[in-house]
Amino acid sequence: MQDTVKLKIDGNDVEARPGQTILEASRNAGIYIPSLCHHPDLKPFGVCRICTVEVQGRGLTISCRTPVEEGMVVKTHGPVIDRVRRLAVELLVVNHAVDCLACSKNDQCELQRLSAYVGIERQRLNRLRRGKRNLPLDTSNPFFDRDHNKCVLCGICVRTCAEIQGVSAISFAYRGYDTLISTFGNKPILDSRCESCGECVSRCPVGALVPKKYQRPTHEVKSVCTFCGVGCNIHIGVRGNTVVGIRADSDNQVNRGSLCVKGRYGFEFIHHPDRLTSPLIRKNGDFVRATWDEALDRIAATLSGYKGERFGALASARITNEDNYVFQKFVRAVMGTNNIDHCARL
Repeated sequence: MQDTVKLKIDGNDVEARPGQTILEASRNAGIYIPSLCHHPDLKPFGVCRICTVEVQGRGLTISCRTPVEEGMVVKTHGPVIDRVRRLAVELLVVNHAVDCLACSKNDQCELQRLSAYVGIERQRLNRLRRGKRNLPLDTSNPFFDRDHNKCVLCGICVRTCAEIQGVSAISFAYRGYDTLISTFGNKPILDSRCESCGECVSRCPVGALVPKKYQRPTHEVKSVCTFCGVGCNIHIGVRGNTVVGIRADSDNQVNRGSLCVKGRYGFEFIHHPDRLTSPLIRKNGDFVRATWDEALDRIAATLSGYKGERFGALASARITNEDNYVFQKFVRAVMGTNNIDHCARL
């Protein structure tokens, strides 16, 4: 079997793997081809037509669904290609919500980036028929909002829910200009099969799906999620001394860019006023702050009097499998009992 496929893209010699698309080969070679509906985690869809290129002997074709071939000659820009892309973007922009400064996706919106790349002109937009959609916001989900008025029908959320999560809580509904992304029966997100994992939110290229409480972090800290023993790698978004967001580490082999609802949105407990930040010891009927040495000495002295069947222990899903193994060893070998259970079973 052939190891590599050699082709030319904009006059550059490019080597690609068999089965790769023109879009993938171009981006791996550092050659930019704009696109909107493509996402590297998902199967090619080919609905936006913005990734159109010209293949010698074949004419215009969409690069996200066209496999590379030996000796293929590809042009990624030119008068005809640019005109096709510009028209595709104009038809999206002309009826799109324009409150960009008030949108949480401002400066992170793929439609903004594409508009700047293809060169949208106000005079051309004024000649197009403008439609106005005033669909209600779906704010039912406790973690994110859904705005149909900003949706560009790229289908990334639909494919994410089906291909990655296997839930299929949303799909395309209605027809023509009335087409939208809908739950079954067009019910609010909260009343659907949605698991609130946020995978669709993290991949949405525009402001149609956004977290409820979004603040852009000043920096990120790489860490590991502590909600269970799987060990999903995360990037913690920090602003000052406050955690403002969590995103998955797409390069990690454990979770490969995915997170559950707890790992993505369950971080507000960090700054909750009721969170314990130091050990507490009961003295004279009240809890008072203590050092870790004081607390551990108290625990050791108390537990020594409860060896055997009088002792019971409850393990936690929020620690590693290795820690849980040591814990059950302690209960059986040191405390002399099999009275141990796990919170994930209850």
